[in-house]
Amino acid sequence: MEKFKRSWNFHGRTLTVENGEMAKQAGGSVLIRYEDTAVLSVATASNEAKDTDFFPLTVLYQEKMYAAGKIPGGFLRREGRPSEHATLTARLIDRPIRPLFAEGFRNEVQVVNTVFSVDPDCSSEMMSIFGSSLALCVSDIPFNGPVAGVIVARVDGEYVINPTVEQSEKADLNLTVAGTKAAINMVEAGAKEVSEEDMLKALAIGHEAIQELCRIQEEVIAVCAKSKMAITLYEINPIVRQYVDENGADRIREAVSIKGKLERYNKIDEIISEMEAGVGELTWEDDKAREKAVKQAREYGVEVEAAEVRRLISEDKIRPDGRALDELRPLDSQVDLMPRAHGSAMFTRGETQVLSVTTLGPLSDAQIIDDLTTVTEKRFMHQYNFPPFSVGEVGRMGSPGRREIGHGALGERALLQVLPSEEEFPYAIRTCAEVLESNGSSSQASICAGTMSLMAAGVPIKAMVAGVAMGLITVGDTYSILTDIQGMEDHYGDMDFKVAGTRKGITALQMDIKVTGISQEILREALAQAHKGRMQILDNMETAISEPRPEVSKWAPKMDMMMIPVDKIRIVIGKGGEQIDKIIEECNDVKIDIDDDGKCVIYHTDREMINKAKQIISDLIREAKVGEIYDAKVAEVRESFAFVTLFPGTDALLHVSQLAWERVDKIQDALHVGDTIKVKVISIDEAGKLKVSAKECIEKPEGYVEPKKAPRNNNFRGSKKENSHNGEGGKVERRTFSSKKTSE
Repeated sequence: MEKFKRSWNFHGRTLTVENGEMAKQAGGSVLIRYEDTAVLSVATASNEAKDTDFFPLTVLYQEKMYAAGKIPGGFLRREGRPSEHATLTARLIDRPIRPLFAEGFRNEVQVVNTVFSVDPDCSSEMMSIFGSSLALCVSDIPFNGPVAGVIVARVDGEYVINPTVEQSEKADLNLTVAGTKAAINMVEAGAKEVSEEDMLKALAIGHEAIQELCRIQEEVIAVCAKSKMAITLYEINPIVRQYVDENGADRIREAVSIKGKLERYNKIDEIISEMEAGVGELTWEDDKAREKAVKQAREYGVEVEAAEVRRLISEDKIRPDGRALDELRPLDSQVDLMPRAHGSAMFTRGETQVLSVTTLGPLSDAQIIDDLTTVTEKRFMHQYNFPPFSVGEVGRMGSPGRREIGHGALGERALLQVLPSEEEFPYAIRTCAEVLESNGSSSQASICAGTMSLMAAGVPIKAMVAGVAMGLITVGDTYSILTDIQGMEDHYGDMDFKVAGTRKGITALQMDIKVTGISQEILREALAQAHKGRMQILDNMETAISEPRPEVSKWAPKMDMMMIPVDKIRIVIGKGGEQIDKIIEECNDVKIDIDDDGKCVIYHTDREMINKAKQIISDLIREAKVGEIYDAKVAEVRESFAFVTLFPGTDALLHVSQLAWERVDKIQDALHVGDTIKVKVISIDEAGKLKVSAKECIEKPEGYVEPKKAPRNNNFRGSKKENSHNGEGGKVERRTFSSKKTSE
């Protein structure tokens, strides 16, 4: 195989495709270079079809930390379990390519994307979608591509394709869109309350760029593509079809219209189980053929169910639960269900119910990120849990799967747009969505519940966010758009289009489809219908809580913030941390975060302890000024002068001549250690040493004559008390200080 290499200019950057040198034993492989980003995409398929009722496609996105010049964290110092970002990217690649395989294709397919080099400004994620499609297209695997994806950002009113990191941070809209030359088939977006029209414009611009990438792929395919393998598409045995049609199909169709989810599912399952038993009693070649036929009886029963759901909606405009196409299920919103939680809320929509709990913590509780992105920590975490009991089943319980990570990321993106900044609200924030019941749209219910729990926790969000899932049924040239889809409509429909936002605009989108693509007309209609549903949901949420609580919960850590001059940070921390430990102990285990810019945030459940710690720190960094008057405590008395403490950490020299207007022969007779005396700062030298006067605080006697000056004594030490910080003068990043008892 000869090596192929060609470059194109794609929106100001060089895109290069190489084929025929790396991974030549795979079904198809391409090396994609996008400026300094390099991704190897490889696609391989099994020669024989799997005996399964689903398409066994696996998509991987492998982050090699050396790609960004990093050594992996952790004890082993090697790549292990995929990061959340890698998992989300794998899902991002899977969603646009999965619909482009033939129905009934059962050969196992594995698509692996390995990031060898990454330039943060040149998306390895988008190149992985591009590379996955191209690897499949040039391979021997039947695939109805090409497909491609781009990121569209709006920066200062201008739409940018594949923005840099800096542009993304400034953007009020970040949209990831994928599709074929003909239509869009995947959308993922976060936005700062943008309008439906602006979102549609971004989608149109994104699709134009996708078409460019598809044309590039077609040029490569024309030169590099292999012949496609011969495959046998999976089909259900005609004998099984006939038996189910004659004995159970009509009853399945009737059961589809039962309104209650569990009652409907149980009845359909009962009928299908009868069909399995009946098919099993027919004459078959052997036990293996019998087992396959029984399995197909269930598959065909589900096909009948799906066809009836689609027929009812497309022809009769009737949904399984009797709702109109644009009608929401009954709504219920509640807050403050868990008294010790910092914030809690429950949102119920039909047979979908989610409890959300918000927890507030110091900024040091932010999640640390170790992946190929430029993000190093995350202060807001929205996590989604979907236990099997929520759908009345028994199943695996444990660490979150791809679906849970994906739904959590969608909710996080929707809520992040309305959160206060770190400066406005210096807390780490975690919302945990517990799905208690599910019959579709649970990810959007988690957004609704999350909004209310944040408000109940006293997080000053800018606006309430609600989410709704839209569906689509297409039959020929006709289509029906559904508002608030339930599980059956999601499973048997052609689209799952999730739209979240405020009254003002959209904050997040996610669209997955099972057809090859959808038109701008359908997108426009779906967004308009979603807007109507979102307003109704927000109305219901406002009956439970209409604005954020003015204060955080009594169980949540209160906080106060102050600025410490950078050169005073070491004084607050003290040698070996002695000073900061003392403050923590004196103030009942407060927690203190100090950033390298001097921002200091103090946390405690007791506001009095925060105030006490703040006062101690203020005294430590306080600087006396000439003319200020203090009630000073006598710290030391010598022959002709005394040292007095103006405030903790700052002493000054009081000379005997400044004690009174009249002459004082022995200062020891007038002052004793522990006495309090009112003094005024009269000078500060270049070294910061202070001199004070007591007589300046006393009215000068009438006819006073200045006495002769006594000989000068150079034995002077009045200055700010110095402490070294760990014996080092290195840069202080964010340092977190808390009780040693709790940290141990």
